[in-house]
Amino acid sequence: MEHIELIFKSIFIDNMVFATFLGMCSYLAVSKKVSTAVGLGAAVIFVLAVTVPLNWLLDQYILKEGALVWLDSKYGVDGSETIDLSFLSFIMFIATIATMVQLVEIIVEKFSPSLYNSLGIFLPLIAVNCAILGGSLFMQSREIPTLGLAVTYGIGSGIGWFLAILAIAAIREKIRYSSVPPALRGLGITFIITGLMAIGFMSFGGMLTGGDEEKKEETIEVVSSNHTDNKIQVKEDKDQQGEVAEIIKETKK
Repeated sequence: MEHIELIFKSIFIDNMVFATFLGMCSYLAVSKKVSTAVGLGAAVIFVLAVTVPLNWLLDQYILKEGALVWLDSKYGVDGSETIDLSFLSFIMFIATIATMVQLVEIIVEKFSPSLYNSLGIFLPLIAVNCAILGGSLFMQSREIPTLGLAVTYGIGSGIGWFLAILAIAAIREKIRYSSVPPALRGLGITFIITGLMAIGFMSFGGMLTGGDEEKKEETIEVVSSNHTDNKIQVKEDKDQQGEVAEIIKETKK
């Protein structure tokens, strides 16, 4: 259930394009044709699916404070020589991403030269695509606990970016035959459509809040019942005090 919830959130709620507007340069430049968008989207899915778990391993076992405890207990958080290499996160993450992008570039050039030529400079530019680096940084900041969840998050983030560029490419192919005002042709209408799609994706945010509302209602009910019990107890105490006072008065008489 945790994996399903995470992949749903990374695709629809925390979408790289529509929620954080990362990777917009490739999103706008390579979304003129559906075939090109599909190729780049598949490459982004592969790179994110590989780099996010690899960077998770780097963060957990090398970079974060006390991560080198597997070498010696003195390097742990409570050790005498605690080592914190988190300042190297950006360099290590980018090095991992650049390696995977180079691998993707070699594979695409070997098996699909036409796609390689259509993607042009934007294929090697995946290495500096902020959506790819953002996936690893979000993984680190959100403290994803396991390697399996890191793989799920990487795949989900890639699919979310793929759906975004595929949708805008399909719309841009159809919009060529529409009568768009001259001032909005090109990037103008593309930005407007992207904004409207982002508003639409925001509606998915309410689909995972039902459980929280039920928990709040249960908490309110428990608090109210406790408050009622306290009132009843106070009333009973007052009644007992009144009875004791009457007995004392009768004894004095």
